[in-house]
Parts: sequence; structure tokens; C-alpha cells
Amino acid sequence: MDEAGNNNSDYKRLLHDQQERLKELACINRTTSILKEGRPVEESLQQIVLVLPAAWQYPEYTVARITYMDKIYESADFVETAWRMGQDFETIDGEAGSIEIFYTTQFNQESEGPFLKEERDLIQNIAGILTGYINSHKARDIIRMSQVLQSDEEDLIHVSSRKLLQRFLDRHNAERDVFHDLMPFKVKEILLVANLYDAYSIEGEGRFSDHMLGEYYQLSLTSIPRVTGVSGEDEAFARLRARHYDLIIIMIGVDKESPMLLCSTIKEKYPYIPTFLLLNNPLDVPFVKKQQ
Repeated sequence: MDEAGNNNSDYKRLLHDQQERLKELACINRTTSILKEGRPVEESLQQIVLVLPAAWQYPEYTVARITYMDKIYESADFVETAWRMGQDFETIDGEAGSIEIFYTTQFNQESEGPFLKEERDLIQNIAGILTGYINSHKARDIIRMSQVLQSDEEDLIHVSSRKLLQRFLDRHNAERDVFHDLMPFKVKEILLVANLYDAYSIEGEGRFSDHMLGEYYQLSLTSIPRVTGVSGEDEAFARLRARHYDLIIIMIGVDKESPMLLCSTIKEKYPYIPTFLLLNNPLDVPFVKKQQ
């Protein structure tokens, strides 16, 4: 009986360990997938910090924070506690960053406080992935700048007719392929901030959805973005803390001051997310321009 109980306990422990390793692997895969989308560094870091808590042993009691170049990216409901695991990283030009994981409640003692040895390996791997990703971004910027300088020098030199023709063809191909190059940046999630009456007017009349469907049909795209509607500032920031959005639309209706203030607050907190004001009255255009 005791032997059977021990075998059952060992089996449960082995199963638990395997599940934890799968969570860690999923986190690495998800992080790599986000970075492959080719988005700006700020946007990528904000997306990654949202997926980190799910990889730790107690995800419902886990929050995360990434710090890089004096900017802070936090997971939903972030709070700093005494139960911390951290990992610093440094880019090729000496810029420092860090990844921090916090438990919001106390757990049993493991290899490193309440954290597992494998979780230390995971956070080190994530830091290494981020370092390589940021370094590659910096290297591309350096190469692009050198190419621009080289192009400027070539303009001062006599260019043969053959080179002129090749330059024309290259430019033509570049313009033709712009749409394909932008595919990684396709908008998939839109946050629409509007009062209940305006939101109902937009969807009820059907103009918003019909217009989007028409535009996407002309581009031969098979799916349209998902639009999430909220009616107030608190709900908007709750959604932004819980999920990444590619685009934010704030509608200005009868109340003009509150949407403008909300837009400024969002741009200060999430400067990397494109944010637009939607007017339902052309007479509001001068008011908006005065606020700039």
C-alpha cells in the first residue's frame, strides 16, 4: 500500500514537472513569435511582459516587469513584492535592462526563494533572447545608416545609364512590394473608446463594419481586425493592461474635453500604440486643432 502510494506520488510529481517545462517552452516560443513580427522594440517588450506570468509555477499569483532604456513595461495588475526573481541584461552599446518576476503571495521554499531552478534558467534564456533581438535591431540601424551615407556619396559620382536603369527598377519593385513588407504590421486588435450612445450609433448604422469589410475586400485580405469597445477611461486602461492592441480609436462626441484628456494620457502611457481621434461632426475639427 505504501509502495503504491509512493508510486502515485512520484507519478504526480513527474507529471507536474512535465507540465511546468511545457509552460516554459511555450513562453519561449511565444516570445520568439512576438519578436519575429518585426514590430518596434517598445511594442514587442510590452507584448512579451504580458505573456511571462503564465510560464511560472503559480501564474495566477505572478506579475512581471521589464525595464529598458528608462522605460517600464508591466503585466496586468502589477505590484512589487518581496518575492522577486530578477535578471539583468546589457545590449552591445552598453544599454542596461532587466526582467523581474514577482509572486503576489508567499509560497513554499524552493531552489531560489519560492522560485524553481528551471525558472532561473527560463528568465536567463528570455534575457538572452531579448539581448540578441535588441542587438540585431541596433545592427540593422547601423547598416541602414551606412547604406544611406554610401548612397549619398554615389549621387556625387557620375552614374552610368545602366545604373540609372537598375535604380529605376529597384525603386519600382520597392513600391510594388510595400504592401507585402507591411504584412507583419497588420492591425489585428483595435480598442474603440466611445460613450455608449456613440458606440451604438457606429455599430447600429453599420457604416463602420461595412467600410472595413469593403477596404479589406479590395486588398484581398481574408480577415478583419477585432474591435473591442469600451465606454470609459478605467475600462480602457484595464483592457490595455490585460492585452496588447495594435490601434486605439477615441471618439469625440458631445463631450469634447474628456476624450482629448484621455488621448493625452494614453499617449503618455503607451506612446508606441497609434492612437486616433474619431469625429462625428466636421465642426469639431477647429477645436481639435487648437489642442495640438
